[in-house]
Amino acid sequence: MKPIGKLVIIGGAVNVGSFSEVSYDQDVEKNLNFFERGILKKIISESRLKEDSVIEIITTASQIPDIVGPEYIKAFTHLGAKHVNVLDIFTREQANSDEIVARINAADVVMFTGGDQLRLTSILGGTLFHDTLLNKYQNEDFIYAGTSAGAAAASENMIYQGSSTEALLKGEIKMTQGLGLIENVTVDTHFVQRGRMGRLFQAVVNNPRTLGVGLGEDTGLFISGDVMTAIGSGLVIIVDGRFIKDTNLTNVEMGQPISIENLIVNVMSMNDTYNLTTRDMTIINSQYSPIPQVN
Repeated sequence: MKPIGKLVIIGGAVNVGSFSEVSYDQDVEKNLNFFERGILKKIISESRLKEDSVIEIITTASQIPDIVGPEYIKAFTHLGAKHVNVLDIFTREQANSDEIVARINAADVVMFTGGDQLRLTSILGGTLFHDTLLNKYQNEDFIYAGTSAGAAAASENMIYQGSSTEALLKGEIKMTQGLGLIENVTVDTHFVQRGRMGRLFQAVVNNPRTLGVGLGEDTGLFISGDVMTAIGSGLVIIVDGRFIKDTNLTNVEMGQPISIENLIVNVMSMNDTYNLTTRDMTIINSQYSPIPQVN
């Protein structure tokens, strides 16, 4: 069954007008004063009650939640949102509490901040909070939004560690189960700027059923039903492994380079769409449309 809810996953950002997570634990107040107005405004406009929606900021992934949370409140409030709160969850006991579950049940939007995605899954995975989140996403007009770690954790299979420069060496990336809002998809963030192409290639060749999604900074995807729409100013990379012809993956030792034949890569920019069921991409500003009329 297709979920009724929507996803907004963001790769992180650096430019003026954007939240910045390049040095997440340094000068964070300065970095977070900049935010992607288009992407955050999209979250508000797509939410059930628009500016009157209840938005909960989840800071679990961050080591500096007391700074990050208020900055997101400031950003959403500046864009007109009237009911923005920070929901601090630091332990599994909290994530199983009636108070936390009630807050999530009352929310129209949850916004997961950046930080460490393994903190998200290890603290929230399998709790009443997690169950409630999945139920609302499946059955209600509800938005899960996440940037950086919050975006990576949305996928079924999550990359939590791996060298950017050596990611196409066998065993160089570490994966675990994410929060599971998107099936058969792996999301990687800060993708273009940090050279993480090889990380996503290895994630896909490990199981070609998995669709790899790489989010550039200042860039995201709005996902509703089967359709993903690129939002923001940068690039989204889609890696499709279904047509891989050959690889040396199972015949090389750990730490050795991986060869892959016929891996398909698509590049999306703002407003382009990709259908998760048919695996078809539509370029909005295609050089072939509109097709000239022949007299």
